Amino acid sequence: MSEPKRLAEAFLQTTYQVAGHSKRDVQQLKQAFEAVDGGTASDVYGSGPIIEEFQQKMAQYLGKETAVFFPSGTMAQQIALRIWCDHKGIKRVGYHPLSHLELHEENALQELHGIESVHLTDRDSVIRLEDVQRLQEEVACVLLELPQREIGGQLPSYEELVAISAHCREKGIHLHLDGARLFEILPYYQKSAEEVCALFDSVYVSFYKGIGGIAGAILAGDAAFTEESKVWKRRYGGDLISLYPYIVSADYYFDLRVGKMEQYYADAKELAALYNQCHAVTTRPEVPVSNMFHVHVAVPKEKLESIVASICEETGIGLTHYVRETAEQTSYYEVGVGDRYAAIPKEELRHAFQLLNKKLSGVE
Repeated sequence: MSEPKRLAEAFLQTTYQVAGHSKRDVQQLKQAFEAVDGGTASDVYGSGPIIEEFQQKMAQYLGKETAVFFPSGTMAQQIALRIWCDHKGIKRVGYHPLSHLELHEENALQELHGIESVHLTDRDSVIRLEDVQRLQEEVACVLLELPQREIGGQLPSYEELVAISAHCREKGIHLHLDGARLFEILPYYQKSAEEVCALFDSVYVSFYKGIGGIAGAILAGDAAFTEESKVWKRRYGGDLISLYPYIVSADYYFDLRVGKMEQYYADAKELAALYNQCHAVTTRPEVPVSNMFHVHVAVPKEKLESIVASICEETGIGLTHYVRETAEQTSYYEVGVGDRYAAIPKEELRHAFQLLNKKLSGVE
């Protein structure tokens, strides 16, 4: 059996997993619908109380005039950037080189809209004020991802965000928030969602990441912006006859988990500290600024897969189900803390990390 397959199968057999909330199975949807009256009317092509009330609820939470529910964040963000480009008459936007739009969307901005991207910094850095100030090309919009997932969920300081926002407004550049993990960063900033979102012209949030819903996203802004987004939503085929399974689960899990983000953040810091005590391991960032971080290990991918699989098999604790190669002698994986972590007995967790340290040190 290959090491990746062994690790994946060993992980599935564990009693406890350190990351996430639960399995992604039908039970997620069943749980969300338990308290819903079966006679509740569905939404129909974006209209109806079930979608309109949720959109209003999220607009209020984010401090924006209006909000629109989308089946995916990919759709919502492409549409947001298209709207801002049309407003400015400039088919160019600036963002991080490891943005989701750059890595995971098959060059959609260019292919679908003719929009060019400008990378604001290098692959390993957080976007700073000076990066935006140094722009040589005119852009319609700057997109900031908070936190920057592909570099371990790092964040600029809140003061830096305020400065970037002020600069963009002074220069007439729209500022869009990729807030896929917005809820998760609020404990670090010690700010409300409304305070953070006030710095941005438009905001996207996800309901399947830290919230743990089935799928779906909200795009929020002023009324003129969201009305335009509805037209583009129809053009994209996102105006499904009904979206209520996504809306009901988003609403249910938002209420269930948005108040737990402080605990997930504290748990992530505790977990990162355990990792950083192990031989050849560093987390990025060293002290997490949200519920997520990356675990970097100075051993080859296949060796790390074997070690982590053995931890699963010997302790019943799943640290990860995958490992990715960074270089010939180094590898990493991502951790996002949710409900599962609190269920792990502390003594068993410490034992798993003691064993990990021994195995990484070459001592059985």
